[in-house]
Amino acid sequence: MISYTIKDYEHVAAYLKGKRKVIIFNNINVSIVVEKNLNGQKVPIPLIIEKANERSVESITKQINNARDKVLTDNDIVLHSRSSQLERFYYLLPGVIRRFFWRYLLKHPHLAFNKMGNVAITSIGMMGNVKGWFIPTSVHPICFGISKLTKIPVVVDEKIEIREILNMTILLDHDVIDGAPMARFISDLSDNIEKGIEL
Repeated sequence: MISYTIKDYEHVAAYLKGKRKVIIFNNINVSIVVEKNLNGQKVPIPLIIEKANERSVESITKQINNARDKVLTDNDIVLHSRSSQLERFYYLLPGVIRRFFWRYLLKHPHLAFNKMGNVAITSIGMMGNVKGWFIPTSVHPICFGISKLTKIPVVVDEKIEIREILNMTILLDHDVIDGAPMARFISDLSDNIEKGIEL
């Protein structure tokens, strides 16, 4: 539902090049994190879901499940994507050099899109009983921080009812998209989630 709604509001997933030029990509490539065991420790490994706006829920679910079941090696930086020697070397660099790399990457939108997509989704709800919102950090044009479904009393048609509520934080680049389109996007996304569009 997220990728289908973003496709109707392509500016929310656009990269800004320089101070004025906006780069919009035809596809919605979503970066998520899959928790894997590596040498006895749980390690978050990124997974890129390419062309999410053209794929079925079943196809995306299968890719995520396959990534969870895949045997992880020390060479895996991004799941289901062959990591170059340079990318593996990146993780050995000190923080100051890594930050320089990210600044360089964000100045080159096509490279950034190829390496990490244009949408990020992170969910701490699947890792624990988190009730409420959390604010993620991301270098993507748009990032979703998804919490856990909780049952709480809400007012529906002037009556108090117990409903399932999903808390979700959305980070958007205000340099790329104005407030009014942002509000319309969030409103349409909420409607599409409630209606279960494409499910």
